[in-house]
Parts: sequence; C-alpha cells; structure tokens
Amino acid sequence: MGRTVMLAGHAKLPQGMAAQSVYEMLTITVEVELKYGVIVDASCTLATQHAQQFISRLLRGYSLQDGIEPILEAIRGAYQGKAQQALLAAAKDMYHQYQLFKERQRETENAE
Repeated sequence: MGRTVMLAGHAKLPQGMAAQSVYEMLTITVEVELKYGVIVDASCTLATQHAQQFISRLLRGYSLQDGIEPILEAIRGAYQGKAQQALLAAAKDMYHQYQLFKERQRETENAE
C-alpha cells in the first residue's frame, strides 16, 4: 500500500448556487498521509477556482486522527459563503469514509 490514500465526501448543494448549475453535489476530496492521518492535499467542486484553492489551503495540515471537529470549526470560521452547510456535510462524509477505511485496514491487519 502507498503512503497516502484518496478519500471523498459528498453533500447536496443548496438551490441557486453557481456550482449547482454544473454539479448537484458538492464533493470534497482529500489526500491523506496514512501514518498520522494528515491531509496533504484537498480539492472541492465549488464553482470558482479561488474558492477551490481557498478550501484546499484551509484543509491542508489537519490530522483526521484528531477527529472532524477541528476541520468543521475551520470551515465555519473561514468560509462564509452559501455553500457552508454543504461543505460541512461533505467534510463529515469524508471523515466517515476515513473511519471506514481505518476499520477495513485494522480488519486486514488482524486477518494476517
């Protein structure tokens, strides 16, 4: 297995957003370093490149081993756009995917 894993979280976008005319769902993807759970890169499907880069910078460096709350607090504090609730929901979904991945990883290690 490599040193990083790609995870994705999804959430429905609110009506009337520019991104909603292109995507119905907001997706956050993160590349996570496996040993410490640190987000090394991130992207999202917000409409503008500026917003995408902002979220990428915002999420980088957080460790998923610390739980989702620090990430949610960062989003709540820094992103004041209409998609905030969708970003929060997508982040929670991404964290759930991380937990499922770690569970499968432990099961595989125990089976060996």
